[in-house]
Amino acid sequence: MSIFKPLAVFSTVAAFTLAGCVTDPTTGQQKVSKTALYGLGGATVCGIAGALTHGSRGARNSALACGAIGAGVGGYMDYQEKLLRDRLANTNVEVQREGDEIKLVMPENVTFATNSATLSNAATTSLASVSQVLAKYVDTSINVAGYTDSSGNDNINIPLSQRRAQAVASFLTSEGVAPNRINAVGYGAANPVASNATAQGKAQNRRVEIRINPVQPSTVQ
Repeated sequence: MSIFKPLAVFSTVAAFTLAGCVTDPTTGQQKVSKTALYGLGGATVCGIAGALTHGSRGARNSALACGAIGAGVGGYMDYQEKLLRDRLANTNVEVQREGDEIKLVMPENVTFATNSATLSNAATTSLASVSQVLAKYVDTSINVAGYTDSSGNDNINIPLSQRRAQAVASFLTSEGVAPNRINAVGYGAANPVASNATAQGKAQNRRVEIRINPVQPSTVQ
């Protein structure tokens, strides 16, 4: 066995440690989150096994899978949330966490032109980064929801929101995300997140949401 294989294992574990770091809001210092810490033991053992059988790539992939097993579903989603927040920093895409669900909120002003379902350059750049994470973490389902404000009627708003949701879904699949993981639905003016009585509120309601949820719990818990 090459002496570089154990080094690959330690590098992998170090990477997981960094990925599991969180910032203390009081001190500003970084520390390892509990979910990441609990998962490191499994990641180390499985990383060594992967290195013995498949080299450095096996170490990385095995540690990733077993790190998720050790940390549970929450840890599996934690890794993804960290990557998505890093890659979407300084964009207008908002990353939200609700339990084990990760939600990405893409406002219309950086996603589509008015009354258009053609993705903007800014949107494709952000979605390319999102796709890299989603294609790597395959044990999730992806729901893409399109929304409009209350202007107009359902005959206009629902088809427009559906085309926008489908445009996002199609881009994700073009970047390597399996289409059977994705569901795209247009909801029109339903489920507003702000008042439609103001221009600012309407702007908030015109959005696309990408909801990422864990599946196959027997493989990641």
